[in-house]
Amino acid sequence: MAREIQGRVVGISDGDTVTVLTEQRRQVRVRLAEIDAPERRQPFGDRARQMLSGLAFERRVRVVVTGTDRNGRAIGRMFVGTVDANAEMVRRGGAWVFRRYSNDPALLRLEAKAREARRGLWALPPGQRVPPWEWRENRRRR
Repeated sequence: MAREIQGRVVGISDGDTVTVLTEQRRQVRVRLAEIDAPERRQPFGDRARQMLSGLAFERRVRVVVTGTDRNGRAIGRMFVGTVDANAEMVRRGGAWVFRRYSNDPALLRLEAKAREARRGLWALPPGQRVPPWEWRENRRRR
């Protein structure tokens, strides 16, 4: 059974990473599962961070934890009330579906609709729409 974290979002690192302050006064870094938002130095990176901030900062959340990443962050699906923040970021065009780690067809449909409507990052010129995993790989190769 997946464990849950409940608390208040006290920090937004980027469009897919938050810090949750639990009721036990413990800070937990959470990486939103199955999505990947532009990095802060990428086109739309700051906007993605602002988008997630508007959705979750200083709000009570529930995170269904599915694992831990290599950086020690909890990985999970975050809910702000009844809103699935992971799906909402994709719906608003603030993040890509992280295909390598996702098998949720609903997220792919949300991404396709956002792309079609040119919402969020999908309004950028095609040359600036570099998926974050490709952007990180290109920076590592330099």
